[in-house]
Amino acid sequence: MSEVKRIAVLCSGGDSPGMNCAIRAVVRTGIGAGLEVFGIQKGYAGLLEGNIRALDVSSVGNILQHGGTILQTSRCPEFMTAEGRKEAANLLKRKKIDALIVIGGDGSFNGAMALYNEHQIPVVGIPGTIDNDIDGTDYTIGFDTAVQNAVEAVDKIRDTANSHARTFIVEVMGRKSPAIALKVGICTGAENVILPTATIDYGKIVGDIDRGIKRGKTSSILIAAEGEVEGVGHTIQKELKEKFNLQAHVCILGHIQRGGNPTPTDRLIASQMGHQAVKALVSGEFASATVFRNGKVVIANLKDCLRKKNEFDVSDVELLTLLSI
Repeated sequence: MSEVKRIAVLCSGGDSPGMNCAIRAVVRTGIGAGLEVFGIQKGYAGLLEGNIRALDVSSVGNILQHGGTILQTSRCPEFMTAEGRKEAANLLKRKKIDALIVIGGDGSFNGAMALYNEHQIPVVGIPGTIDNDIDGTDYTIGFDTAVQNAVEAVDKIRDTANSHARTFIVEVMGRKSPAIALKVGICTGAENVILPTATIDYGKIVGDIDRGIKRGKTSSILIAAEGEVEGVGHTIQKELKEKFNLQAHVCILGHIQRGGNPTPTDRLIASQMGHQAVKALVSGEFASATVFRNGKVVIANLKDCLRKKNEFDVSDVELLTLLSI
């Protein structure tokens, strides 16, 4: 058993639905274990500012159903420096906080790992990112909600696309990760999915659309992951018009995918992860992370979760291709 008595929790990087569920589980599991629990406002930036407050059972009441994070979040360039991390460690020690739980993505996890390696601050990471792109875990908090938000939007777009016999390019999030685009493509019956790192085969796109028209389809939906270059949807639109005389409309879903009520899946997994994170600290499993493997939330080494995971299941592409004929 560890000597951890006072813990803090923060969210870092992009927000994701379900973060509040994880915060709630951390606070109530911690209090149930006899710990004092603190919330750090606005991520690592708030830590450097000393923006820390005590949390009790009532602090996390009625937050399960809300997206975003009651602790807010940010990106903090200062924490990326050795000097910034030293100040953060000193501040935690001055506040007599024994351990830190970090909810975020690979960048947030790397910051937590550095804090542990350089200053021996006990840390546990909870993977929270809508892109589902953290190595070492099958699932990250927020992914299911983001897909649900995107699917609902595409279903509405399909209605108007059918009414006007139009082609729509719907741009979803995923700078490097294909996860959202692939799942949304399958779930909405999209004719094509453009992945962030793939070469775009415009001839195939046009051929697939023409084939659908010949068998009586009145609309076509292309799902495009946003990629790292801004405006991929408009780039595809321009190419289709100039080279193939194919008119298409662009709809960029943007940050609507991040918000809204977390799905039951995100609420459950986030709650399980928050609970396990506190248990890891109490049992002395420092520099660890809560991960979802084989249908269960378990504890793993944080060092196994420091990279992005951008591969995809080839069978998903095969399924999409087969069902979109």
